[in-house]
Amino acid sequence: MPVRRIVIMGAAGRDFHNFNVVFRDDPSTRVVAFTAAQIPGIAERCYPEELAGPRYPGGIPIVPEQQLPNLIERERINQVVFAYSDVTHLHVMHQASIALAAGADFALLGPNSTMLKSILPVIAVCAVRTGVGKSQTTRYLSRLLKQQGRTVAVVRHPMPYGNLASQRLQRFETLADLDRAECTLEEREEYERHIEIGNMVYAGVDYAQILKQVELECDTILWDGGNNDFPFYRPDITIVLVDPMRVGHETTYHPGEAVLRMADVVVVAKANAASNENVVAVTESAKRLAPRATIARGASRITLDDPAKVRNKRVLVIEDGPTVTHGGMPNGAGLVAAREAGAGEVVDPRPVAIGRIAEVLAQYEHIGNVVPAMGYSERELIDLRATIEAAQPDAVIAGTPCDLARLIDTRIPIVSVHYEYDDVDEPRLADIVTRFLQNFSPMSRGSS
Repeated sequence: MPVRRIVIMGAAGRDFHNFNVVFRDDPSTRVVAFTAAQIPGIAERCYPEELAGPRYPGGIPIVPEQQLPNLIERERINQVVFAYSDVTHLHVMHQASIALAAGADFALLGPNSTMLKSILPVIAVCAVRTGVGKSQTTRYLSRLLKQQGRTVAVVRHPMPYGNLASQRLQRFETLADLDRAECTLEEREEYERHIEIGNMVYAGVDYAQILKQVELECDTILWDGGNNDFPFYRPDITIVLVDPMRVGHETTYHPGEAVLRMADVVVVAKANAASNENVVAVTESAKRLAPRATIARGASRITLDDPAKVRNKRVLVIEDGPTVTHGGMPNGAGLVAAREAGAGEVVDPRPVAIGRIAEVLAQYEHIGNVVPAMGYSERELIDLRATIEAAQPDAVIAGTPCDLARLIDTRIPIVSVHYEYDDVDEPRLADIVTRFLQNFSPMSRGSS
């Protein structure tokens, strides 16, 4: 039979995983290219031969998504596989229409095709949108698991923004490990807080290789999901967060709606900060889409390192990047912390924003008086520092989960925001997970 020629549409994560698991060793298919979206600096690169395998000498090109129609025609593409997350259903179907109009099939790969099975219990923390609170929930569960004597591997959804070959399997145990790997600000946002509380974090590109390593070292896997994607490992329990700050998004974003329908446990996040009307609305939506799931409510407890440096002061707020860019939020925990601490004035960054920061603020017009923490490259970090200096605040409130002061040298004090998950009422997430784990006995280290 003729070989099917395929393009995978991605954003340096799910796309690579789908290739590795489904297409890499399939002689009936040929992946001609990846397309790139969402993440700056990924296009015009190459998925290297070391990862692509012997069927792809020279690797696989990564091209801008805008080139898709011409690519389909020029390379006689049979099928386009959509493989990135946190986009509207409408966006997905627009991409499908482009592929169909050019003559290609359009496909989405599901859990049965892409999930890897582990010998260890897998607890997955996912969400209907980015910025709902997955990481703080994962940290909460990691503490619970370690209190029960378990050796926990936090496996993070991929963020391979550097040298892909060297990022095949990443294991982070110390902050120095992040320095050696030259992790971007965005990677540090996801890894640092885990490391600070003693978690081992695994990430990379080849999740089959990562799984082999994890199964040698640990007895429990805690999947820390990215965006609103479903896990790469088949979970034994799937915990899905819904956001009462974004009512309706649980049914209008891909693949968040599918993830919610898979849920064993639904957590209504930020219940302490949202209106009761919104909490009820997302709860009822969750009951409709995941009628067999247990529903819990959680709080996001926000604290500042040094509130006195903020009170009555003129402050610049820097937020977690994905939350306020493609996550669609006007602000995050940073602005909430500024208000709770009694900041005198929140500086509008737009008149003074520099370079890449100005471009991002212009692109995402919904963002309020906050700065997205952009640091995919050294250039973006330079522009972020220049924006801080140009704003001339009394202090910077860093809502990003990483230690911004370690990356940016500035005379202006940086006050970090911390946010942690807490159960609101019954049923408690801690009790739900504890009951689940009673069905598993910890496996000895070194099992395979």
